[in-house]
Amino acid sequence: MDLKPSENTNLFGMDSFFNEIISLHKKKTMPNKILLSGKKGLGKSTMAYHVINYILSTSEDFTYDLNRFIINKENKSFKLLQNNSHPNFYTIDILDDKKNIDVNQIREMITYTNKSTFNNLERFILIDNIENLNKNSVNALLKVTEEPNENIFFILINNSEKSILPTLKSRCLTFKINLTFNQTISVTNNILNENIFDLINYDLINYYNTPGEIVNLVNFSKDQRVDLKNYTLIKLLNLLIDNAYYKKNKYVKNLLVDLIELFFLKEYKLSNVKSSLINFYHKFVNKINNAEKFNLDEESLFLEFKSKLLND
Repeated sequence: MDLKPSENTNLFGMDSFFNEIISLHKKKTMPNKILLSGKKGLGKSTMAYHVINYILSTSEDFTYDLNRFIINKENKSFKLLQNNSHPNFYTIDILDDKKNIDVNQIREMITYTNKSTFNNLERFILIDNIENLNKNSVNALLKVTEEPNENIFFILINNSEKSILPTLKSRCLTFKINLTFNQTISVTNNILNENIFDLINYDLINYYNTPGEIVNLVNFSKDQRVDLKNYTLIKLLNLLIDNAYYKKNKYVKNLLVDLIELFFLKEYKLSNVKSSLINFYHKFVNKINNAEKFNLDEESLFLEFKSKLLND
């Protein structure tokens, strides 16, 4: 199960947030700049696509199912969005070969907003991972959002674990997206159509997981044919580091970092030397962030973590 947000026709766990935005639209009070902020993997992008489909499909056949929070696959707008050819939709994200959202991407979007459309429907600009805007691209975005053209709405998506400029945030109506642990498990079960605890050792789950993180873990287990019922946290960390799976897939690297954070959390609760553990954790996180930023050697960092903590 590895659907892109634009392909997820079912929306789980976002009912209250979705209804609040739709209510604003029905009252014609929806702001033209909305920020969806929350941990990665909660379903923020999926909800954005559902909001957009609901609005764009209003006058079409096979409209959005508001009672069950489902997009009809036969809907015209849904099909156009799949082909990235909807005249009323524009999306920006980090390009595969880049680390930041480039200013040229923002400039191309601005050109799009200045063009007229063949209909009078709202136009939506969806920008994902806005914490990865660089200085020039943020400045360009600020200018266009200050006085956007009529009937243009910006939906910005932010991984709340990484900061964004206050000047950008202050221009938006912010929705802080979160799920309880029970909601996360319920959403994950709905996505996978299975009971997650039939697939994963409880030792690998924590109260800060998101559905996306758990689904990535399950996808990894299926790809590598690893029975996670038989893996404790330490055993899985050793497997990921020893086999360097993180070199082959960025999602596995993110998974590894998440599991390391879970390890530190569990160790902190049990440790008698909490200060030294916290210091090592902060140094490790800084090194990992710098490794990604400056193309430094990640392998040595993971091996250092293993030698100093997993092999104790």
